[in-house]
Amino acid sequence: MIKLGLVGEGIAKSQSPDLHERLGASLGLPVRYDLVDSLGVTDFDFPAAIQTLRTGGYLGTNVTFPFKEKAAQLADIRGEGVLRVGTANTLLFDAEGLRAENTDYTGFISAYRHSFGNQPAGEVLLIGAGGVGRAVACALGELAVSHLYILEHDTTRAQNLCRDLGTMGINASCITPEQAQQGLPNWQGVVNCSPIGHINHPGCPIDTAGLGSQHWVFDAVYIPAHTELLNAANQAGAKTLSGVDLFVFQGVDAFRFFTADCIVSERIEPHVIPLRTHYIEQLVHSPTRTMP
Repeated sequence: MIKLGLVGEGIAKSQSPDLHERLGASLGLPVRYDLVDSLGVTDFDFPAAIQTLRTGGYLGTNVTFPFKEKAAQLADIRGEGVLRVGTANTLLFDAEGLRAENTDYTGFISAYRHSFGNQPAGEVLLIGAGGVGRAVACALGELAVSHLYILEHDTTRAQNLCRDLGTMGINASCITPEQAQQGLPNWQGVVNCSPIGHINHPGCPIDTAGLGSQHWVFDAVYIPAHTELLNAANQAGAKTLSGVDLFVFQGVDAFRFFTADCIVSERIEPHVIPLRTHYIEQLVHSPTRTMP
């Protein structure tokens, strides 16, 4: 039995325990996956929570909103994805220290290519420049993005991401909500990496009047899978990519890291698409069904 976890805010309905335990069972590896939810906890101490898991015999933990930047800073060893993106969503308790990885980066690339193939990302509106926003922005650099327009209420955070993307050769600029509304009809992609739309943060992050069949739209939120943004995109005839896809592909990549010492990656590969099919059916096609 291996013990894994997830640390984040408002994660009570996360399907990560089901994914890791389900994948482990498919591979004959018993997995226990626990949630550490900071929601409603006054003065939640993230480093202390990580240390508690480490001393409790956990192999590692996933990290989600709003702790991904803190996770990268806390680590002793940073993997390639973390060095590129600057945030971490996976921490491994290695003998040589706390190791951080970023599977949002690799997971988004896999999810995009699974749905859209080699279609260039084009000009893209990116909403939210936090942990997952940074990862997806860097991933878009691998997917032929021609320009990223960053919409983020934290001006400093947006400017820092623009600067970092520029050093990677990715064209990016910070914009206002008014500029986003004006430019949206002329761009190809819309990516929501803000928490707006989540069950704990309901709503839609932009005015969707400019959406059309020329767009592809991704929402990192997957609880609920049918967000207001994706519903509007579907009604406008746009191609859509659900947060469920990122959830599955990044989760599988995290599982690869967690189990690298006991399961070769080739054994995991045949289970990826069936796992995606399962969650698309459960969360997208039958959103009212209770997950096991």
